[in-house]
Amino acid sequence: MQLYFSPLACSLATRIALYETGAKATFVEVDPKTKRTQDGQDYREINPLGFVPTIRTDDGDILSENAAILQHVAERWPEARLAPTERKERERLQQWLCFIGTELHKAVFTPLLDPAAPEGAKAYALGKATSRLDLLEKHLRGREFLLQEFSVADAYLFAVLGWCVATPVDLKKWPALVSYVSRLRERPSIAQAFREERTLYSEYQARNPTKA
Repeated sequence: MQLYFSPLACSLATRIALYETGAKATFVEVDPKTKRTQDGQDYREINPLGFVPTIRTDDGDILSENAAILQHVAERWPEARLAPTERKERERLQQWLCFIGTELHKAVFTPLLDPAAPEGAKAYALGKATSRLDLLEKHLRGREFLLQEFSVADAYLFAVLGWCVATPVDLKKWPALVSYVSRLRERPSIAQAFREERTLYSEYQARNPTKA
């Protein structure tokens, strides 16, 4: 499997999932601004929208969209138990993947992280954050994971909540979420993936210094 990623983007969730499985994979870094891989390939030839993650499966198929990719990994390596097999719990997994992708990733954090987004759009997105994080706070109070066990939804949520440090969203207002992130950061797959991508992100920033 080949994963196209950008450091500390939502593709971090797929790296975590792959480390959970112990599967062999190659990782191709994509510049989020130029949409080119490090060897100069135009990434839009692979994913026309230029978004990460995208994977090239063992069969050579190209698959995009984070929720689809995460479920593919879970199904490809079922022994890792990254997705429940019981119907109701599997529906809950899909519910949380949809919630994270639409209500947090796209509705809240995409406008807040986009330097081209108008201030009005950023204020609107920030106003959406409280109700979404309140919902998560209530659900995770007294729980270790979103479901009964660690799943690909937790990998995705960890990646998204990590963006709080680059936005006005102060996670300290939600203590159960702070504890959740802290616990997950100690999980070996997450610790390794986060450490590696934080280093890659620092290297990317060094190659692309912010203009004053």
